[in-house]
Amino acid sequence: MHNHRLILLIAVLITPLLVFPQKKMQHFKKQLPPGNYSGICPIGNDLFAVVDDKAEEDGFYVFRLVVDANSGKITEAENMGYRSAHLPNRDMEGICFRESTNTLFISGEQDNEVYEYNMDGTRTGRKLDMPDYMSKAHANAGLEALCYDSASHLFFTMTEQPLPGEDDIRLLAFSDELSLVNEYRYVPDATDGKQQCYGVSALCALNDGRLLVLERQIHIPRLKIGAKARTRIYAVRPDSTQTTLEKHLVTEFTTRMTLTGRKFANFEGMCQPCTGWLLLMADSQNRYKGVLRDWLKTIQL
Repeated sequence: MHNHRLILLIAVLITPLLVFPQKKMQHFKKQLPPGNYSGICPIGNDLFAVVDDKAEEDGFYVFRLVVDANSGKITEAENMGYRSAHLPNRDMEGICFRESTNTLFISGEQDNEVYEYNMDGTRTGRKLDMPDYMSKAHANAGLEALCYDSASHLFFTMTEQPLPGEDDIRLLAFSDELSLVNEYRYVPDATDGKQQCYGVSALCALNDGRLLVLERQIHIPRLKIGAKARTRIYAVRPDSTQTTLEKHLVTEFTTRMTLTGRKFANFEGMCQPCTGWLLLMADSQNRYKGVLRDWLKTIQL
């Protein structure tokens, strides 16, 4: 009996993250506009900054989303408008908020840069000091995921897929001074070569030393029916003792397009709306042909 209890104790201590059953997906056809949503972050008072990689101009939406802290259900949704930088769209993908400066940071897959923005949507003129080798990233597999860890005061960003000629994805860490301070290697899941879209689409800092990494693999048949998206969320702990990150599976699920169901979802945004919950946001390609939806999904931690 003593050994049994010891084994149980060890199992609890080494478990990186426990996830309870996931909640049903929700969408808000009337309250929120159709979009190509690729990143989301909370900015306080039930408000969220959201980037759309096909928006007419560089900038971000502000949505009001009320998440019930007990059930995880989104009870209210409202579009508060688009805040533009009055600059061309650069395929905005990831977004994060730094409370100490009341500014947002947005990654772009077209230019592979991360710029800082005022809350009115204009740029501050500052950006992360991106290393030169990041310019090698393909425009459709470049800088995607972005988050800010308020506990360690670090920004984390990574490309959707490995740089040309490499097998692993580089996770880059930047200080509050916006300079590069560390680099890690993240080994993405293997693919069978049949996916139309795959790789890392989002990061979320848990502010306890861990990051959550969202990977998805999408297969779309020619006739679209039978399309499926497999989503996996991993936990990693970047620290100075390792260069290649050890990842632990947190949860996974698959969404599908069938003759009778339209719950296919390509999740590209991830954040913590409140303590104990994750919020995922899907890219519907502007509600493609009236079939896809701008799905939102909560997961209890």
